[in-house]
Amino acid sequence: MFTGIVTDVGRIVDKIPFGDGARLAIECTYPADGIAIGASIACGGCCLTATTVSATASGARFTVDVSAESMDKTTIGGWAVGDPINLERSLKAGDELGGHIVSGHVDGRAEIVAREDEEDMSLFRFAPPSRLLSLIAEKGSVALDGTSLTVVEASDTFTVAMIPHTLAVTTWHRRRVGDLVNIEIDTIARYVARLVAMRETGN
Repeated sequence: MFTGIVTDVGRIVDKIPFGDGARLAIECTYPADGIAIGASIACGGCCLTATTVSATASGARFTVDVSAESMDKTTIGGWAVGDPINLERSLKAGDELGGHIVSGHVDGRAEIVAREDEEDMSLFRFAPPSRLLSLIAEKGSVALDGTSLTVVEASDTFTVAMIPHTLAVTTWHRRRVGDLVNIEIDTIARYVARLVAMRETGN
């Protein structure tokens, strides 16, 4: 479980075939002795499991194994050596829930269709998969590339606003029109939609 508050920007230093998927090596500034084998780390919004961990001069290097399905359904398939990615360690009991409840189970990919930069704010507009549109609401929460954000306006697309701090401490300052990002809709919206669907079908 995560909050969508990015705590580091890691960098992919290796990507090799692994079965029908890939094995990624990621370097970060987290202390190596704080990452257990089997720990869950949100990488670009995707909950992945650390399979090896070693210390580096600036922090740690850890590996994750990614299935072909995850690579196909998220942006991971397009990640390359040298790419920066948003990272977040999983929650511990007593941690502050600063964003919203994020599972790290990505629902699909959204495309950036517009970006407007102003002095104190940057406004991004996204086109999500059509099946997710009904689950995205104004003033509601959404996780994009692992970042907890508030929806400003929602129609057949939706917008979010980012302050300079968010741009500076994440990968968002690099994002441009046409880029694809991982999207996870709000957990509460997911279950409400499921309950409504079951009621309508009588199941």
